[in-house]
Amino acid sequence: MIYLRNIAFYLTFYGGSIVLVIAAVIAAYIAPSKVRGICEAWSGLHNWACRKLLGLNIVETGERPDFQAFYAVKHESFFEAINVPYGFDRPALFAKQELFAIPGWGLAARLFGAIPVKREEGARALRTMIKDARPFVDAGRPIVIFPEGTRVPHGERPPLGAGFAALYKLLGLPVVPVAVDSGPLYQRTWKPRGTITMHFGEPIEAGLPRKEIEARVHAAINALNDHRGVERMPPSPIA
Repeated sequence: MIYLRNIAFYLTFYGGSIVLVIAAVIAAYIAPSKVRGICEAWSGLHNWACRKLLGLNIVETGERPDFQAFYAVKHESFFEAINVPYGFDRPALFAKQELFAIPGWGLAARLFGAIPVKREEGARALRTMIKDARPFVDAGRPIVIFPEGTRVPHGERPPLGAGFAALYKLLGLPVVPVAVDSGPLYQRTWKPRGTITMHFGEPIEAGLPRKEIEARVHAAINALNDHRGVERMPPSPIA
C-alpha cells in the first residue's frame, strides 16, 4: 500500500501544482491581489495530500504567540517550506535568490511575500533584505526564516547562518523557534506513514546579544532531533 499511497500523492499534489503555479503566474500579471489565495490553496493542497493520501499525522505542540514574531524554523525537508503559506497567517518568508529567477514564479513569490536572500553579497544583501522585509513588518505580518540556510538531515545540528542574528537585531521582533522532525518521513521517495511534529518553542525577546540569541534558537529548533515519527518503514526504502 505504501507505493499506491505515494503514487496517489505525487499525481495529486504535483498535478495540482502545475495548475496552481500557472494560475499564480497569470494572476501576478493580471490580478495581483489573487496571488496570495492561490499560494495558500497550493500549500493547503499539499497539507491535505500529506494527511489523506500519505497517511501522515501532522501535529503542533507548544503554543503559538498572539503577537507578531520572527519565526525561526528547522529545515529538514521540503515539507516545512511548502507548509509555510498554509501553516502561518499571511507570512513573509526569506527564500534563496535562485527561486526568484524562475520566469513568472519569481514575481508571484514576491507578491505573496517571499524575500530573496542573496547570500554571496554579504552586508549589501542584508541591507536589501531588511528593506524588502520592512513593509511586511510594518503591516504586522509574521516573518519566517530557515536559519540554517538549507535542508539539514534529521539529527544534525549545524550552526545558524551568519545573517540570522543580524536580521534579528535589525527587525526588532521577538523570535519563536520552531522545531520540526519531517526528515525521517518526508525526505524519501517512498514516504511511510507516521507523525510530523512542529513544536513551537517559548518566545525569545528582542534585543539579546548575538551569542545568546544564536545559542537559544539553536537549542530550541533542535529540540526534536531524537524524535522519529515513523510508524511503518517501507520494505525497501529509497533515499
